[in-house]
Amino acid sequence: MDKVLFIVPPNIKYEDFISPAVNVKMVSRRSGIFGAVITDIPLGVLSLSAYLKKFASVQTELIDFNCILNKTEKFEFRSFAEFFHDFLALLRSAGYAPDIIGISALFSTLYQSMLDIAECCREIFPGAVIVAGGGIPTNMYNEIFRDSACFDALCYGEGEKPLLGLVEAGDKLRYLQVSPSWLTPGKIKRRRSFRQDFIEDLDEIPFYDFGILDVDDYRLNPTIAAYPSISEKERNLPVMTSRGCVYHCSFCSSHTVHGRRMRYYSINRVREDFIRLKDQYGVKTIIFQDDHFLANEERALTIIDIMKELQITAFFPNSLALHALHRKMLRALKNIGVNQLVLSVESGSSRVLKEIMHKPLDLSVVKRVVDDCRQLGIYTDVNVLIGLPGETKQDIDDARNFLKNVNANWFRINVATPLPGSEMLEICLKKHYLKASYTDCDYKKSIVGTEDFTSEYIQEMAYILNLDLNFAENSDFRLGNYGIALIGFENAIKAKNDHLLAYYYAAKCCEKLGNLKKAQQYADTARTIAAENSFWRKYAKMFNILI
Repeated sequence: MDKVLFIVPPNIKYEDFISPAVNVKMVSRRSGIFGAVITDIPLGVLSLSAYLKKFASVQTELIDFNCILNKTEKFEFRSFAEFFHDFLALLRSAGYAPDIIGISALFSTLYQSMLDIAECCREIFPGAVIVAGGGIPTNMYNEIFRDSACFDALCYGEGEKPLLGLVEAGDKLRYLQVSPSWLTPGKIKRRRSFRQDFIEDLDEIPFYDFGILDVDDYRLNPTIAAYPSISEKERNLPVMTSRGCVYHCSFCSSHTVHGRRMRYYSINRVREDFIRLKDQYGVKTIIFQDDHFLANEERALTIIDIMKELQITAFFPNSLALHALHRKMLRALKNIGVNQLVLSVESGSSRVLKEIMHKPLDLSVVKRVVDDCRQLGIYTDVNVLIGLPGETKQDIDDARNFLKNVNANWFRINVATPLPGSEMLEICLKKHYLKASYTDCDYKKSIVGTEDFTSEYIQEMAYILNLDLNFAENSDFRLGNYGIALIGFENAIKAKNDHLLAYYYAAKCCEKLGNLKKAQQYADTARTIAAENSFWRKYAKMFNILI
């Protein structure tokens, strides 16, 4: 029986973990202040594990270094590589020796960690076959093989069928050389063609193998916890009811792994999985990780009806297609207890949406959806991206002016990131727009500079937009919804405990709500920050905050 060890690297770089920037979420630990670590349940790994166990005799284990970091109160390692080595060496000393090690690599921020883990594994488990899969191996195989000699192969696209073939192979290294879904240095050198090996009927994949992890480890996820509608007390677990996305957004690369053609789990299978999640795991909220849940509106409404029958609700962190959020769909979602929606508007500039992002969205739809959500009592989070090649400072000003008149509850401002496999990266490479390695970026750090803007300008404007739209021009505060506005301001304080604008506007909300004692406490804290922190004094002056 083969032993397969799945490893998920940290979704944060070592430098950002030990020395977080002033504009990101931070976590206090016994050994200091650290960057917040995202702990999303690795659905891809759980799908792979379930598929292998269905068709082969195999034992699977999972190490998710995100969860391990989140639970580590005292961290004094000089690098993640040292941390990985100590952890894996202890595993080996306990007698565990995997036959196959599969590293899941979805984001460019984990690039160096992926290489470090592979090097540690090659040393500690010299007899293991070491492979990697996900968006980074699919799109960065040349760079990976250039920077590391520790990988036997990299999976091209989805991994269920290729990994099963590897497990079943008698001569595993030989199999990697002949399978068209595995990338090796020899194949690349000989310019061999590769192809994705999709599962057409997703019902072939069994129920996710949640048994290889402790679901409670993922309750600490700072990303999901930041959304007001998600209760830490209630169990929530993620699912994907489909794979693929038909859109061609220039900043996205998910199609390189899952394709552009939609594939679905059957409605009966979705019902069975939801019942199992509710009965076996006590799930109250389904976190949908589909890239395009509303590709088939009739199917989506049927799934919503199933959830109503089972008395469970939903959350969509990847957003939903706004054109499909008509009144009937919004009412259906509200009827199952959906009290918050993430809206991927991305830009308030029609030109940017159409000509640069290739996103089929009419800005009039944005206002209609947000207004409908307000009337129905659905909290709206709007995602915004700035800093794409071809965007101008005037476009950003236009977007800012439009978004000020959109009555969303909150805006999440992100820096456009050139993801491996995206059209955006191709343009940046062709025109030499990158100011740092694209393996060294996330949605908070700008590395793109063009004829129209510098990376420093985009970095600063992203933060100014955040302060403007969420604080100075907060729509709930402006409309007199002080209780809702206060929730947003207090969430900001939890994420960054020296946030002057959050304290200032929280004080004003408390005053309006009649809680004068708390208002005074928040106001006093704001004054102390303004007196001691030059970073915040600049923004207090910018937004005419008088303390």
